[in-house]
Amino acid sequence: MSYYPYTDRFEVHRSIPEHSVPRDEVMATLRQIAAEEDGSWETGQVSGSYYCGDHEHYEHMTGVFGLFAHVNALQRDVCPSATKFSGEIIAMTLDMLGGAAIDDSTPGGIVTSGGTGSILHALIAYRDHARQTRGITTPNVIKPETAHAAFDKGGHLFGIDVRRVPVDPDTATVRPEVVADAIDENTVAIIGSACNYGYGTVDPIPELGQVALSHGVGLHVDGCLGGFILPWGRELGYDIPPFDFSVPGVTSISADTHKYGYGFKGSSVVLFRDQAVRNAQYFYLTDWSGGKYCSPGIDGSTSNGLLAATWASLLDYGKDGYRNVARGIFSTAFAMQDAVRSHPELRIIGSPTFCFSFTSDEFDIYHVNDFMKLRGWRFNGQQYPNAIHMAVTGPQTQPGVAERFASDLDEAVAYANERRGESAGSAAIYGGVAGGMTNEADDFIRMMMADIMDHQLAVPPLEG
Repeated sequence: MSYYPYTDRFEVHRSIPEHSVPRDEVMATLRQIAAEEDGSWETGQVSGSYYCGDHEHYEHMTGVFGLFAHVNALQRDVCPSATKFSGEIIAMTLDMLGGAAIDDSTPGGIVTSGGTGSILHALIAYRDHARQTRGITTPNVIKPETAHAAFDKGGHLFGIDVRRVPVDPDTATVRPEVVADAIDENTVAIIGSACNYGYGTVDPIPELGQVALSHGVGLHVDGCLGGFILPWGRELGYDIPPFDFSVPGVTSISADTHKYGYGFKGSSVVLFRDQAVRNAQYFYLTDWSGGKYCSPGIDGSTSNGLLAATWASLLDYGKDGYRNVARGIFSTAFAMQDAVRSHPELRIIGSPTFCFSFTSDEFDIYHVNDFMKLRGWRFNGQQYPNAIHMAVTGPQTQPGVAERFASDLDEAVAYANERRGESAGSAAIYGGVAGGMTNEADDFIRMMMADIMDHQLAVPPLEG
């Protein structure tokens, strides 16, 4: 696969054109690119990434976005609609995630730029609140190894020691007693996932809540992936343990509106049981020559179009719409899991629901991935152990997709059986960046990322 498929097909712009490029010419190029890229996921064979897949919904949100795209959400005096949109997004998400159970404090939240943004804001809030109330200057948080890498990124950025603890290999969830043993006087929060990205399993949040309460620390539940679908799954009767604010000890939750909330990419929500924790991470600079500056989050200027489109998405679906879509996603996911279980060589990790991961104790599971790629499937890869996962979304619920998955998997297992003992060609991948490698590959990964980001800066070779 080439990361630069357009270099030889369309003009490469390395400087601003001297004259305006006609709009119809620009749009013709973009329509061609968009149609080709949409074709890659419209088949229903791409794990995650495209959570909605409904072009009519996209068109509706595009219209909403266009009304407010040029508006700066930071300037609430000029555009009070931003306050309406963000406040109602937070309120609706809080209602979905057990906010009615909060009776000992005033909850609050922030609309952020995505799952990583929500996790980063939670970490800043816990760090600064603990500094203000407990005098902690060397904070740490305890996270299961399976919790998202954004926690490690936040620790790197904000000077927080992120302590990883192992998970039970059979359940792919963390043991509460292991988390408790890792807590010390500088721990500001512990982490649980609902569900984790890799395996789709939900950590024992009620037990972690008791650990948090007994040690006087926060408990952040990362529901970036599952926050907007697991609640509907519980209502539909699936065996999903409680994980929201109805659980004593849960002090914050992240949930991505741009995933199963079916908003545009670039929006997420982080909720806090107590506004005091959220407010601790606000930034103020009152003695700046440019005026008194205050910021509720990391970002400064943002497009009000994203807030408007996210707000419109929640209204467009409504609770019954979310339940109906979730019903199709869960049933498709379990049908796909049945296909995996039909092969004794394959093993599903833990007890997942809409997102599941499977491995093999008989051969390198990436042989299965290699074959499925040939049939147009794009999975996400895990490591330790090697595994591949499918996050089932709207496009997979199309008629025939689950059956095609089962049929192609039959051939993939036969392919892998023929190659026992051989090395596979693929490896673990997240967000298009290769993983599944040892630490010695760090330099290679940095080089590859730099090449992807800087490719268009390359100067064309000189003639002659």
